[in-house]
Amino acid sequence: MHLNQTKLMSATQKELLGYKPNTAILPWGATEAHGQHLPYGADAIETTAFAEHSADLASQDGAKVIVLPTIPFGNNAQQLDQVAAIHFNSITTLSILEDVTDSLIRQDIDRLIILNAHGGNEFKPFVRDLMIDRDILIIVINFWQLIPEMQAKIFEESLDHADEMETSLLLYLCPDRVRMNDAGTGKRIPFQIEGLSQPGVWTPRPWTASHPDLGSGNPQKATREKGEQYFHAVCEAIKNIILNISTAKKGDLPYI
Repeated sequence: MHLNQTKLMSATQKELLGYKPNTAILPWGATEAHGQHLPYGADAIETTAFAEHSADLASQDGAKVIVLPTIPFGNNAQQLDQVAAIHFNSITTLSILEDVTDSLIRQDIDRLIILNAHGGNEFKPFVRDLMIDRDILIIVINFWQLIPEMQAKIFEESLDHADEMETSLLLYLCPDRVRMNDAGTGKRIPFQIEGLSQPGVWTPRPWTASHPDLGSGNPQKATREKGEQYFHAVCEAIKNIILNISTAKKGDLPYI
């Protein structure tokens, strides 16, 4: 089998007719500043790499999976003061998901994995609504929330944006796009209104005011080796999810 069959953008119709995928992965990123040292496309780069490599691994073990083109824009309402940051509002996101799921269902692809790389993207309400009257199982994977024990073992100072973990990943995936000489410390300025940072309370961060160098978490201890180790560990976890979903039978909860 040619592994390009797992990637829709490089597969041919003849290959896919013989392959007959039953599971699709939709990588979803964002376009925003990542500190001063990482590219705007960091999230799209990460989710594409995770999706493609994990799909290849799962396909080798028998999964019938296809990776769709990456969505490069996400919810970035609090980053619109950054040069050329692009924001998708919730209506746009829902419309895309409706069109993707309706297209897949017509082709007997009834399992969809949204592989998310951006913390500002929230898919749960959309998935609940879409599955009311569509015969499709939708799963959301936030890659950075997988294998937390491994993340804690590999990284010393990770937080949530352009930090040690994300910088290490990019040093492995696209080292030519990382500018470590421009990296800051990822300091966060805490909210001045008391009580807003406790568990159970949430409001969006005005990003530039909260994070002066546009990062969240110190990237200074990032290394390519840490990124490589973490990348392959996450891919192994995603591969297992893909394989379990693709080989599931109707009636296996929650695939009913």
